[in-house]
Amino acid sequence: MITQAHALGKDENLLVECQNGFRLLPEVCVAFKHMQAAAAQDKVDLQIVSSYRGFQRQLQIWNNKWSGNTTLLDANENTLNAATLTDLEKLQTILTWSALPGASRHHWGTDIDVYDKKSVESRQHKFQLVCSEYDNGPCTELNNWLNQYASDFGFSRPFAEFKGGIAREPWHLSFESSAEKMRTLVNEATLLHNLTESNILGIQSIVDNMQMIFQRYVLNKG
Repeated sequence: MITQAHALGKDENLLVECQNGFRLLPEVCVAFKHMQAAAAQDKVDLQIVSSYRGFQRQLQIWNNKWSGNTTLLDANENTLNAATLTDLEKLQTILTWSALPGASRHHWGTDIDVYDKKSVESRQHKFQLVCSEYDNGPCTELNNWLNQYASDFGFSRPFAEFKGGIAREPWHLSFESSAEKMRTLVNEATLLHNLTESNILGIQSIVDNMQMIFQRYVLNKG
């Protein structure tokens, strides 16, 4: 049974190891492997680069960015100087690329980031997981293949376009039927209560802007 703890990235008991240490819900793993086999027939090396990520890991990512220990990027992948940003600007900048802990789709075991491993390696490319690699780079064929076939295997691309909130992520796939069950368990009040009990940095700015955060960066309504 799926619980709120699963949706918040605080319960991992439903997950299985799918490939190379990456964990997913069992039905997501099965669907991915079918899709991977189909891609291989078309000479596309579909591989996972990120899968399940728990609450504590997402919290670490967030705190590193808020404290300035990790580089901040705008929606166009330009580097920003964190010291020049207001708390609200920093909040929005982080949320462009990194979900609020408890609100990440990677908590659910339904979502993955993927790349074309053989293409990246054959070009001796230093992989960075940026849009240019999928638009006109080593993962372009993969991107085109996913546009055509991902939905046949039950996967959607929730961040296929920039709507003014979360940055475009052509590498991000979601197993829609399972993700929808998780999505219904997360709301503003649940997220806020969960965060106030954590050691997240910038909590006052989060509290002050929670309604905007939920609409623009959790629901991705821009």
